[in-house]
Amino acid sequence: MRSNFTVTQPGRPGSTRTGFTLLETLLAVALVGLMLVGLNTFIFSMGELWGRGTDARLFEAHSRNVTNFMQDELRAAVLPPSAKVGDTPITAQEVKVLNANPETLLTFLLPEGSRLLSWPGAPLPEVVCSLQAREGEGLILLWHSRLETKFNDDPPRETVISPLVAGLEYDYFDSALNTWSTETALKKGSDGTTVLPPQRLRLKFKYETYTFDGIVSLPTSVQGLPRY
Repeated sequence: MRSNFTVTQPGRPGSTRTGFTLLETLLAVALVGLMLVGLNTFIFSMGELWGRGTDARLFEAHSRNVTNFMQDELRAAVLPPSAKVGDTPITAQEVKVLNANPETLLTFLLPEGSRLLSWPGAPLPEVVCSLQAREGEGLILLWHSRLETKFNDDPPRETVISPLVAGLEYDYFDSALNTWSTETALKKGSDGTTVLPPQRLRLKFKYETYTFDGIVSLPTSVQGLPRY
């Protein structure tokens, strides 16, 4: 005896359905597959477009972060009690350089040091820092504490702030002419011996074909805390 299996839908007397046919199932699977392929193609194409500018975005982000870091460090150098009104907390000094002749570098004092410094022992306060840009090495922070016993004898330690800084330039403002000039070395005064501190630093970042100029303003000493 042959029996037929039928499903009666509620609310519709006498209506029957034998379920999905093989053709309907295959069609549904094919449609889902096409949707997944299209979605994957869209995602990968967007990822490819986004990835093409990754180097440029990372380079710019690094350059801006290093510039902001240097601005914060120099700002800390002009705050009391390390600096008083009328002082020149950021100045040019002759600095001993490891395995090289002494050089005149922009120098400043960080009373509490910096988070970048890796001390061989316990961290010390009153850290004298200088900035130097070296070809193939980047922006170097030369530092040591006034409290170290061999402060006047040993050259300062060195920490690479950024390997992508290809040069360090100095911006000077001429109030008489109301113009800016950019120098590749610290400028000397009219006497030919006094080194003048600039008003701005220009960090020259370079990576492959990408370049970026980070401008750091040299703050002046203020009375009390700044308004920021």
